[in-house]
Amino acid sequence: MKAVRMSTPWQQTRGHGAAGSRTDAVTSTALRREPEDLLEGILPPGHPATAITPAALARQIGLVLVDLPLFLIAPLRRRRHRTWGAIQEEVAAAMPGDALFPRAQYRSTRAITISVPPEEVWPWLVQVGYRRGGWYADDLLDNFARPSARDIIPQLQDLHVGQWLAWVPWPSERSAFVVDSFVAPEWLLWRSPNRSWAWRLVPLDGGRTRLISRLNTVYEWSRPLVLGTVLLMEVGDFAMMRRMLRGIRKRAETRHRRLSP
Repeated sequence: MKAVRMSTPWQQTRGHGAAGSRTDAVTSTALRREPEDLLEGILPPGHPATAITPAALARQIGLVLVDLPLFLIAPLRRRRHRTWGAIQEEVAAAMPGDALFPRAQYRSTRAITISVPPEEVWPWLVQVGYRRGGWYADDLLDNFARPSARDIIPQLQDLHVGQWLAWVPWPSERSAFVVDSFVAPEWLLWRSPNRSWAWRLVPLDGGRTRLISRLNTVYEWSRPLVLGTVLLMEVGDFAMMRRMLRGIRKRAETRHRRLSP
């Protein structure tokens, strides 16, 4: 797996290198993304890992109903839910991507502790995306009812800078993240024209991981669909991000127990 390292923590500069090298990070602004980029690293329709079945659909409907109260109260608890699970030091700490959108109107820092080492959490982040491993959250809402993967999918583990992570069946530059930069298995940064999403994996004693997420979003008031972005962030983000973090934890810990002697 390739690792792209920054010369100083979180510094956004151009350049790239092979695994283990110490070079400047490639950012998506330095890359030309072509339509064929969407064809790499995705699963074919009907792949058994994410096949839509009546049982899976019924489960997804149930999960959305469970989360419905969180969607409704999210705007009322905005200040609190944007730091769900994170301690004060994690909220205040610098993260990759912070400099990309310094005036973001929406910023959240959330965290969870997972009882496996970082190298066992990392593959779950690598395979995220529509027609990939999913988002491990409310699949009915964010993955078009395709169940998120319950295991590591080998053909989705070739992470590289410039790779697209689609949100929708026919993605564009504004409906997909691009892998901006990363150091495996320490941190990972995705970005879009108005959003950055960073992950940090901190090793803890006892073979555990502190998984921290930082999301920065700019509300582009001059764009016609900005209200959809506001609704997604202010209403949908908390419940779905909470479920995603818990989904990653459950999957990583379940796989660890299954593979342990």
